[in-house]
Amino acid sequence: MSSVFSAIENKIASLPVSLELVLPDGTHLGSPGSQVRMMVKDKASLMHLAAGQVGVIGEDYVEGKVDIDGSMRDLMRLAVAILPGSPVDAARGGWLTSLVQNLVSVWRHSIERDERQIQFHYDLSDDFYALWLDPRRVYSCAYFREPDMTVAQAQEAKLDHICRKLKLHAGERMLDVGAGWGGLLLWAAEHYGVDATGITLSKNQHAHVNRLIEEKGLGGRVRMHLLDYRKLDESVPYDKIASVGMFEHVGRAQLKGYFSKLRRLVRPGGLVLNHGITAGGIDNPELGSGMGEFIEKYIFPGGELTHISNVLATLTDGGLEDLDVENLRPHYARTLWAWSDALEARLPEARAILGGEQGERSLRAYRMYLAGCAMGFEHGWVALHQVVAQPISTGRADELDYPADLNYPWRRDYIYRPQ
Repeated sequence: MSSVFSAIENKIASLPVSLELVLPDGTHLGSPGSQVRMMVKDKASLMHLAAGQVGVIGEDYVEGKVDIDGSMRDLMRLAVAILPGSPVDAARGGWLTSLVQNLVSVWRHSIERDERQIQFHYDLSDDFYALWLDPRRVYSCAYFREPDMTVAQAQEAKLDHICRKLKLHAGERMLDVGAGWGGLLLWAAEHYGVDATGITLSKNQHAHVNRLIEEKGLGGRVRMHLLDYRKLDESVPYDKIASVGMFEHVGRAQLKGYFSKLRRLVRPGGLVLNHGITAGGIDNPELGSGMGEFIEKYIFPGGELTHISNVLATLTDGGLEDLDVENLRPHYARTLWAWSDALEARLPEARAILGGEQGERSLRAYRMYLAGCAMGFEHGWVALHQVVAQPISTGRADELDYPADLNYPWRRDYIYRPQ
């Protein structure tokens, strides 16, 4: 154990953030009054720290084996410094690993399991999420069209960015797959006049959005269903489809089926926009150093990421043609830091809302999750891609003449041109 102490002392001396470490026997390493103070209650946690297993240290914090004082921003700078290497490289495996992961992905994404996994995360507490999200509760990457935007302004800019990419027009039938608390669904209906249908597996979100629809008097052309995407009726196709922050829950082994379903749901010439988190590495199924396991255990059970190259490959296999691809990775880093800062500013209220021992564990998990994900996006370990697609062309000779039943023009001007 003395060698572990020595290794930790050497690390503390070279860290970009000052650290005071209190060991299980009461020994202090580092200087009092440091930016981060970490109280380690068992020797196993000390070993995790020495090995740079930051995800496992996060688990130890959630379980009360480690206590931490200091800002989350300083803590994440410390976490990056103690990593033994890139968490993207650390998570790579061989062909057998890939085969096993594919089988596991198939197994854990039944309709019943997906429903339980979604409700585990999104039905934690509406009041808790309302503490640190914007007033519309848009729980996905914002779009900072201007550098000085607040996160609430950037979320509205994101909603409009999506609507413009989809070229929404009044009277069109739009589907929002995984509609959350209704931000995009209601924005599209109120600002673009579409007939909008949303689906979710979260009971809390379903109830919340239906209350908003009634309050806004939109019942005639907006609806929200508690429904799995695989059960959507394909008999009357939609003009436009958006899927925002949802395909991470689909599972890599199901992506071809997911995109095939979207193709069958959209009319020929219609548009599909898929907005979701992608892996920073081509081969890694999750982040290493225990970070992927932390997210799976405490935040998003069943969540799976894949590289944008695989997204485009499976999208094509599913019968869709990619038209526009945009990486919003820096936007998500800023969004997540805004959420993290908002939660840190209201910790007493969050504790009162969540309540009890389990509530404290959830709060600790979310503190680590928001700041840790912000760190991951900053370093390019994960990314966020918006992909606009349409059903693959059948060789129409009139595509370049802007026929009425095709929506995608030759240039991107329509997305960025001031209105």
